[in-house]
Amino acid sequence: MTLRGNIYLRAFCSVLLCLYFGVLSGFSAVTEQKQTESLNGKWSLSNSDGSVSLPAQVPGCVHSALHQQGFIQDPYFRFNDLSYRWIAFDNWTYTTIFTVSAQLRSKQKVLLVFDGADTVASVWLNGITVGKMNNMFQRYDFSVRDMLKDGDNVLKVSFLSPVLYAAEQRKAHSAYRVPPECPPDVQKGECHVNFIRKEQSSFSWDWGPSFPTMGLWKEVRLEAFDVLHLIQVSSVPLYNYSLSQWRLQVELLVDSVQTRNCQITLSVPELDFEETFQTQLLSGKTKNTFILYINTSVQVKLWWPNGHGNQPFYQMTVRGFQDEYLILNTETKVYFRTVELVQEPIVGSPGLSFYFRINGKPVFLKGSNWIPAHSFQDQVTPAVLKNLLQSAVDANMNALRVWGGGVYEQDLFYSICDELGIMVWQDFMFACAMYPTENAFIQTVREEVAQQVQRLKSHPSIIIWSGNNENEAALATDWFNISVSQRPTYIKDYVTLYVNNIRKIVQDEDHSRPFLVSSPTNGVESEQEGWVAANPYDTHYGDTHFYSYVLDCWDWTTFPRTRFASEYGFQSWPSFSTLQPVSVKEDWSYGSNFTSHRQHHEDGNQQMMKQAALHFNLPNSTEPLKRFRDTLYITQVMQAQCVKTQTEFYRRSQSEIIDGRGHTMGALYWQLNDIWQAPSWSSIEFGGKWKMLHYFAQNFFAAVLPVGFEDDNTLLIYAVSDLDHNLMLRTVVTVYSWADLGPVCTLKSDLVSVPGGSAMATFKQPVAALLAGCGRCTRLTCLLTFHLEDPSSVQQGPTNHLFLCSPKEAQGLQRPNITAKVHEYKTDYTITLHSAAVAPFVWLDVGNIPGRFSSNGFLMVSRNVTVSFNPWRPTSVAELSKSLTITSLRDVY
Repeated sequence: MTLRGNIYLRAFCSVLLCLYFGVLSGFSAVTEQKQTESLNGKWSLSNSDGSVSLPAQVPGCVHSALHQQGFIQDPYFRFNDLSYRWIAFDNWTYTTIFTVSAQLRSKQKVLLVFDGADTVASVWLNGITVGKMNNMFQRYDFSVRDMLKDGDNVLKVSFLSPVLYAAEQRKAHSAYRVPPECPPDVQKGECHVNFIRKEQSSFSWDWGPSFPTMGLWKEVRLEAFDVLHLIQVSSVPLYNYSLSQWRLQVELLVDSVQTRNCQITLSVPELDFEETFQTQLLSGKTKNTFILYINTSVQVKLWWPNGHGNQPFYQMTVRGFQDEYLILNTETKVYFRTVELVQEPIVGSPGLSFYFRINGKPVFLKGSNWIPAHSFQDQVTPAVLKNLLQSAVDANMNALRVWGGGVYEQDLFYSICDELGIMVWQDFMFACAMYPTENAFIQTVREEVAQQVQRLKSHPSIIIWSGNNENEAALATDWFNISVSQRPTYIKDYVTLYVNNIRKIVQDEDHSRPFLVSSPTNGVESEQEGWVAANPYDTHYGDTHFYSYVLDCWDWTTFPRTRFASEYGFQSWPSFSTLQPVSVKEDWSYGSNFTSHRQHHEDGNQQMMKQAALHFNLPNSTEPLKRFRDTLYITQVMQAQCVKTQTEFYRRSQSEIIDGRGHTMGALYWQLNDIWQAPSWSSIEFGGKWKMLHYFAQNFFAAVLPVGFEDDNTLLIYAVSDLDHNLMLRTVVTVYSWADLGPVCTLKSDLVSVPGGSAMATFKQPVAALLAGCGRCTRLTCLLTFHLEDPSSVQQGPTNHLFLCSPKEAQGLQRPNITAKVHEYKTDYTITLHSAAVAPFVWLDVGNIPGRFSSNGFLMVSRNVTVSFNPWRPTSVAELSKSLTITSLRDVY
C-alpha cells in the first residue's frame, strides 16, 4: 500500500483499537476516532436494605471493599470465614456516576463492556434496564448510546446473593437431583454451586474457605466507534506434515456498525511475509478468518517448553483499509509450535500410550496443579502471578494444570507461561459434580466456552483443553449414589454438556491442540465406551488421579504404574510465619479449634500424623509452641518425602513396561499453590514461601536425575534424562554411618550410555552384599547417597539419598547442634552451617522475612555446608541472624 500518514490521520485515525486484546496484543499509536472511557476506579457499594454503604474499588469484590474500608477484619483471620457468611446471603449494588463528552455520545455505536461480573446481576443506566448477567466467565457488552445523556450518568449493577440464587435454581430443577447437593460438613461451605456459573471452589473446597464472592472482578468501560470495533484478535499455528509447511490461522472478532468491503493486510516482518485479503465485514459481531501460508524456505523459530529450548515469538501487524483509509491497526504476538496427544498401541502392553509430543518430540510433563491464588481475584496481583510461576520454573517444572474448579486465569498468567515455557493443561470450569442441561444453562456455557477459547487459543503454552475435573470418574464409580435406573439420564446429560456442546465448540474454534472430555479419563477408550468408561482409572489408558493416605508412601509398589499421573499428593501444614498473622496464641497447638477449623479434608490432621509416624518419631517437646512448630515441620518432612518417592517412581517408569504397565510420561502433583493459610497439598504456601516439598521438587524434577529404590532387597539406581542427547554416565554410591560424619565407603559403577528422554538402570546390587563390602554397616546404622558422573568425573544432576531403614529406627542418629554464620554477598546472603553429626531434613527458616534459600530441607553428611538466601525485601545480617532458626529431624524429639 502507498498511503501517506497525513491522509488517514485526518480521516479515520485508527478508528479501531481494542482494549480486549489481552497482553498478546499491542495498541496502535493513533487513537483519534475510536473512544474508550474506563469506568474502573471508585464506585459506591451498598447492601439490599442500605444499612451498609461504602466506597468500593472496581475491579474488585464486595469482601475486598468491606475489608479495605474497615467494615470487616481480614476475612482470612481465624474463624472469619464463618463470621462473614452473611455477606454472601445479601444482595449488593455497585453504583457509579460519570460524565461523557458529546463527541463520545455522537458515535454511531456506544457499548457498555463488562469484562467480568461475578455473577448474577442486573444493569441499569439512568434508571433504564440495560441487561442481565449470570456467568462469571463471560464478557458482556450492552448497547447504550441512546441511554447516555449530557451531565451525570448513573450506572447501577445489582448483584443477587449467589448462594440464594443457586438454591433457587436447584429448587426449579425438580425433575431429578443434580448432585452433590452440598459439600461435606468439614468444608463448612455452601450448597448447589453447580447451578451457578461461577468459581466452583468459592462455595468451599477441601483446601479452601467458603467465600461466595460478588462484584465487578474485571474491567468496566465504554467503547464508542463510528466504523468498527475489534473485540479480539487471535492466531493459531497449524503445520502440514506432508508439505512441511506452516500456516497461521488468524481470526478477527469484529463488531461493525454496517456491512463494508475492506482490505485486511497481515504482515510478519521477521518472516519477510505480508499478504492482503479483500473481504466483506458484515454488520454486527462477526468472526473473520484468514489463512497465512508461510514460505517453506523460511526457517521458523519454534516455541519450546522449559528445559527443551527457547520461547521465541514474532510480531504480526494487522491493518484494515476501507477506501484507502486506515480503519484497523494493531499488533499481536504469534508463536509456532505443534502439540499432539499420542494415544497408540504399545508393544508388550494392552491399552494405549498417553503422552504429549511437542514439535515432534515426546516430552515428559513435570509439574503441578494450579488453583486460584486468592479467594478474592482482585488481590491476585501481577507480582503474585510472577512469583508463583517463576517458582514453578525454578523447581524445574515445565507444566501446570489449571484445575477446573477455579477460574480461567487472567491474560497475564498465560503470557507469563508463554515467556517461561510452562505448558498449560487447561480445564474448563466444571469439577466434581453433575450439572444441569436446561437450555438456558447450556446457552450460557456455550458462550462462555467460545469466548474463553477465542481469548486463550493464541497462547502456545496451552497444550490441551479438558472438559472437566473428575466428572467422568464421579459417574463411573458412583460418587453420588445414583440408581441404576437413573444412570442413563446422567450419562445423557454428561454427553450433552461435554461432548455435544463444549467439545464441539472447542473443535470448531481451535484446530491446533487436542481436547479431552475429562480428567482422569481413558481418553479414546472412554470415547469408545460412550464417553464414560467402566474404569476411568485404568492404568493402561489416559491419565490417573491417585491418592492414598493410609498406605506407606515410602513403598513405591503402592503407586499405580500409570501412563500419566495428573494428580497425586499429600497434605502438610504451612510454616508458623504464614499462620501467625491469621491466628492468636491459643490457636498454636495441633489440637486447637483453629487447627481443626482450618482443615477442610476429613481426618486430614490425623492422616498426616499417622503417615509421619510410620517413619519418624513425632514431636514431643513439653514447650507448647515448640511442639506446635515442630509438628508443622514434621508434616512438611512427611509430605516432601512422600511426593519425592512417588514422583521419582513416575519418572523412572517412563521407559519401562512391567506387567503390561508403564511408559509413564507425566507427573503433575497436587497442588502448586494455596488460596489461604491452611493445611493443604501445596508445595508453596499462601504468600509465596516455599515448603520443603518445593525445595525437593528442584531436585526430583531436575533434567538429569538419579533415582534409587529397593526391589526384593536389591538396590537399583536409575538415571533419568530429559535431555535430547545421549549421556555416558556412571553411578557413584556413598555409604555413610548415622553416627559419624564422613563416608564409610564409596562404590562406582561402569559407564553406561543413557539415551536422551529415557530412564534406565545404571546400578544394581543386593543391599546385603553392598553393606557387607563396607565392613561395619547394617541397614539400621547406615544410609546411602548417590549421584551420576560423566566420563570426566563431572557430576550430572543432583545428589540423591536412600534410607535403608525408617529414620525413627536409625541407630546412632544424634542431635547435630547446627550453628550458622550469616554473611552478606552482593544482593544475597550466605549462611554457612556447621554440624556435629549427620542431620537429615535440615530446615532453615527466617520467619516473616520473605525470600528463598538456594537449598533447604537437605541431608547434611558433611561438617560444613553453605547455602544462599535471596531476600524479597531489604534486610541485614543482623536481622537474618536474629530470625534464623535451624531444625533437623533429631531436634523435634
